[in-house]
Amino acid sequence: MTLSPLLDVYDQVILDLDGTVWIGGNATPGAAEAVAAIRASGRRVAFVTNDGAHSPEEYVRRLWAIGCTAAAREIVSVGSAIQYVLAEREPGARVFVIGGPAIFRHVADAGQRIANHTSAAESADIVVSVAHADFSYAELTTAVRALIGGAELISGGRDRTYPATGGPAPGTGAVTAALEYATGVSARAVGKPDPQVFAVALERLGPGRTLVIGDHLVSDLGGAAAAGLDAAIVLSGATTAEQARAARDPAPVAVGRDLATLVLSR
Repeated sequence: MTLSPLLDVYDQVILDLDGTVWIGGNATPGAAEAVAAIRASGRRVAFVTNDGAHSPEEYVRRLWAIGCTAAAREIVSVGSAIQYVLAEREPGARVFVIGGPAIFRHVADAGQRIANHTSAAESADIVVSVAHADFSYAELTTAVRALIGGAELISGGRDRTYPATGGPAPGTGAVTAALEYATGVSARAVGKPDPQVFAVALERLGPGRTLVIGDHLVSDLGGAAAAGLDAAIVLSGATTAEQARAARDPAPVAVGRDLATLVLSR
């Protein structure tokens, strides 16, 4: 298979995961072949996601399981962006974490102290918020108390939902909205559409003209524009054909049914 002329002017590609490469545990049609063709052309690839449920190594295993080769350095999750932001702070801040094990690891790797299950939880300096499957009212309560007490809120993004097996599921934006509403504190959202995730990916890819491919008009198209990058939209996830055609300022450089349809010439 050969690449579509769409890729002719680009040196590297940043691929969204949920809704673009896979939905739940299932690859979108032809995704593995599309990624392989991009690599075979000599173009560099990075994968970005607002899903903080897994470590980069776990994402690599998931990609290999659907036939896509990948390395941990190519994975830029919202956890990677949170770690990058926290590592710029003085070490030792007390952080209350809403998130799965991967987010706890990113916070610790940034040199900060986990306050969960300690007496410092409700007086934490920072609350990190990323939606996860075991999210609880108890977590929400502790985070609210810390924020009312003066903690800073760092969120993994503002996605209201994300594409999951069986249909949409609540995203990190839903959790963040609850925290903001309860406390009046505004979050710093480092997930897409904040350009931080794309900045980390570009730092790893190196120089070159970059195309972002994703399924979400706000997170992927808007986030790419905020980072100064072109973006194409696929219709396998959150966006309908009508919504993609109506998108302006920015508008996608291309729209495809799915990743394979977008990037392959058959």
